[in-house]
Amino acid sequence: MSTTSGAARQHSSPAGRNWSGTYDYRALRLVEPTSIAELQQLVASTERIRGLGTRHSFNSLPDTTGALVHLGALVGEPVIDPVAMTVMVDAATPYGVAAEFLQRHGYALHNTGSLPHISVAGAISTGTHGSGDVHRNLSSAVAALQLVTAHGELRTVRRGDPGFDGMVVGLGAFGVITRVSLDIQPTFDIRQDAFVDLPWETVLSDFDAVMGAAYSVSLMTHWAASSVDQLWLKTRVVNGEPAEVDAAHLGAAAAPVSLFDTESSNMTPFGGVVGPWSERLYHFRLDATPSLGDEIQSEYLVPRERIVEALTALRGIGERLDGPLAVSEIRTMAGDDLWLSPAYGRDSVGVHFTWRNEPDAVDAVLPDIEAILLPLGARPHWGKHHHVSPADLAPLYPRLAEWGALVTAWDPTGKFGNTLIDELRARALGAVRRLS
Repeated sequence: MSTTSGAARQHSSPAGRNWSGTYDYRALRLVEPTSIAELQQLVASTERIRGLGTRHSFNSLPDTTGALVHLGALVGEPVIDPVAMTVMVDAATPYGVAAEFLQRHGYALHNTGSLPHISVAGAISTGTHGSGDVHRNLSSAVAALQLVTAHGELRTVRRGDPGFDGMVVGLGAFGVITRVSLDIQPTFDIRQDAFVDLPWETVLSDFDAVMGAAYSVSLMTHWAASSVDQLWLKTRVVNGEPAEVDAAHLGAAAAPVSLFDTESSNMTPFGGVVGPWSERLYHFRLDATPSLGDEIQSEYLVPRERIVEALTALRGIGERLDGPLAVSEIRTMAGDDLWLSPAYGRDSVGVHFTWRNEPDAVDAVLPDIEAILLPLGARPHWGKHHHVSPADLAPLYPRLAEWGALVTAWDPTGKFGNTLIDELRARALGAVRRLS
């Protein structure tokens, strides 16, 4: 490995694995430029290249048969525009780092994912989300993108520009993103309370009441039992109110303090202790290993109007699901206008599965899950493990034909493509030809 000053650091093949060690990248090399100029030269001179974030994808989406490029050496301090109410961050900046910076300066993002470790560019490129009935996913906060395109040009696209809505959740197909501008708002406080023994009957009969009980709501659960394992309520606090948060009206009891009160916990503080959004909306601490670490993740975004059908059917195979399952999480989000967002055009519910690292057992149960959820219109998270083929993905996205044409306009030779991108684009262009 060469680390000479002023030159890109190049790691020899193989390019390594994803963060949990469950996917081996096929790329021939991994390059870390030390300047934007080096990145531009690298992109212009490389036949196949894709950007790599914090390796939190569980499938081949970030991969390529050429070079992977990581911009960790190009992370500087974010820049706040107090007039436009935006913050410009470098692409490889972890969301948690951006959140800490914003909080120090009195600002906030509208929402966060569960992990603060993920990079901004990777998260927004795949439609990653938090929870909350009225909150759109993280990608919806993007006001502008700066990226290096196929010929090595450094270009900026802004909200309102032609094609912008197709480029935000762009799957890395338009170029290597270098900077992202995000909408911000004044900082706010959150308290985080946990409850246990929420009856599944309540969830299924009054889903809206359960998921509307706080600023951000998560159901952490297995499937076969009669009650949800845990209900997490993240409540916005203004002038000390509310002073208490209760879920007795939902049939849930306050979680015992011992459930989270351990020095070794990797979680953000529970117990109703009020703190800044940057230390409560995330589930996990930035300075700790998130989740299990050694795991596989899958997620499907279900149209909200079909969620009771989906949950009921999943509970019907609950014992099969619980076999390889570590935990499931159920979260809500508002619909958006981003063409390849899994929440495009509809309010959605994310049904997430954190599996133990047992690939055979996971792959055995995924077909049953997808046989239930896909007919209901569910879309898999772009960065998670699933079995949905490009042929079955294409009909789930009404703007795919436009997206394919846009990709071709920006990257005619497919420099930023891979197996998935290439097939999606081919199907999109085939749809265009059939319509013309």
